[in-house]
Amino acid sequence: MVCPHQCRLRDGQHGLCYVRRNKGGKLWLLSYGRVSGCAVDPVEKKPLYHFLPGTPTLSLGGIGCNLSCRFCQNWAISKPNDDQALTESIAPTELARVARVMQCPSVSFTYNEPVVALEFVADAARACREAGLRTIAVTNGYIVGDARAEFFAQMDAANVDLKSFKDEFYRKLCGARLAPVLETLQFIRHQTKVWLEITNLLIPGENDSPAEIEALSRWIVHELGGDVPVHFSAFFPAFRLTDHPVTPSSTLVRARDIAGHNGIRFVYLGNTNHTEGQTTRCASCGTALIERDRMKMLRNHLTKDGSCPRCGTICPGVFH
Repeated sequence: MVCPHQCRLRDGQHGLCYVRRNKGGKLWLLSYGRVSGCAVDPVEKKPLYHFLPGTPTLSLGGIGCNLSCRFCQNWAISKPNDDQALTESIAPTELARVARVMQCPSVSFTYNEPVVALEFVADAARACREAGLRTIAVTNGYIVGDARAEFFAQMDAANVDLKSFKDEFYRKLCGARLAPVLETLQFIRHQTKVWLEITNLLIPGENDSPAEIEALSRWIVHELGGDVPVHFSAFFPAFRLTDHPVTPSSTLVRARDIAGHNGIRFVYLGNTNHTEGQTTRCASCGTALIERDRMKMLRNHLTKDGSCPRCGTICPGVFH
């Protein structure tokens, strides 16, 4: 039997894409329902700043990824040599039950790339929705065709990691291409009701030039609109890219200024201690709407309908 994920390995050759049939004859991965980690996180950690701010989300991850990023922060589970990190198993309905017990209004598929476990993630997301819970994907967006449609049909929110606006960067540092990620962003924004936010990790000397930030932010405004929040995040040396320095705060602030100048209304700074870079302000009058300290919401000044208390402008997002 050949793996349905086209990995070209057959039964018994490895434990991740080894498949079997259930009683109904359906193919299942042996990693189905097995997780490497499960924890309650603030939703701001995903990061999502305009989706149920200040609430906890039950987060879980498995192993594996469809990219090969040299700078991966979670390489131990995204590029493991075996499946030993899959220490627990959970059924979709049990996941929903645990989320409700932990008083989490949402469940996040995160830590590693959830797309590689589409079968389980889709079933788990359906069970969560049936239990009245929201679902979140933290993803690299590298998925196409029917799989893309099926995956995001089960999600209420997504943070997509747009790693660079250069195809060369994707080929050299990620073993992938840029175009499918851009297509995914357009698909989410224009063909789904999924709340979308974007993260861009700025690596010194690789994707942090003013010209690239200009091109990236202009594309976002033109193709997705200025209301899509963008998080510029600081890089820390990891995995196979330890010869690059930590991203200076000045680089993050410069990216924020460029993106704002080009029309992105909500620009945030991550992996750094920058209070203003974590504050949501009204796009019309500049009033502070949501104040944060890193991944913790301090104050939420939005009215019940999600508008500015000063001028009444609606803040885009999902706040209830």
